[in-house]
Amino acid sequence: MLTTTDLISDDVPPLKLSDTGEKALRWMDEFRVSHLPVVDGPLFAGIVSDDDIFDMDDPTLPLSEGKLALIKPVLHPHQHPYDALKLMAELGLTVLAVTDENLNYVGAISVKNLAVRLSNMAAIREPGGIIVLEVNHVDYSLSQIASIVEGNDAKILSMYVSSEADSNRAEITLKINKEDLSRILQTFARYNYSVTASFHQSEFMDDLRQRYDQLMNFMNL
Repeated sequence: MLTTTDLISDDVPPLKLSDTGEKALRWMDEFRVSHLPVVDGPLFAGIVSDDDIFDMDDPTLPLSEGKLALIKPVLHPHQHPYDALKLMAELGLTVLAVTDENLNYVGAISVKNLAVRLSNMAAIREPGGIIVLEVNHVDYSLSQIASIVEGNDAKILSMYVSSEADSNRAEITLKINKEDLSRILQTFARYNYSVTASFHQSEFMDDLRQRYDQLMNFMNL
């Protein structure tokens, strides 16, 4: 199973509390991130952002003298990559730190590396088609959905479930290993599933790959 340890990138080194704000900005520019981890010896001291540095009275001073309120969101080595994605999305971070249970610094995860690894997990580059279902929360049954797909000699490569906070309905996006979805769509209709969208390989995957490549290019700016 892929864990946060597998996402650690050597391309993003940690800063020390003795490093200056100017050095932090240089490294952020060099590594194309807006955040960097800061260590105090072997311990994780927190995450510093470019906004923190800009707010320093004198960026030539060490970070330890900058009166910075470093946030300390951490991941542990055994956690799932989805935990990293959740933290990054909630806090708007471009870098996260991985620590052991005693807050000893293990390494850093960049948003670019996370995006690349999650794209592989989600089978973005695998051939197939996409079906989007909408169901009531009380009617959601993963086993039945999988049974419908597998009953048509197909397999679910990945699945994503999303829902608005105030809604009693969920949207389920299925990536399936077949491009011809007609039989599967007919079966979902027979079981009274609401199919809100479906995409075959030629309609969906080329566009998804293009958007993915655009994201990678954006993060390389």
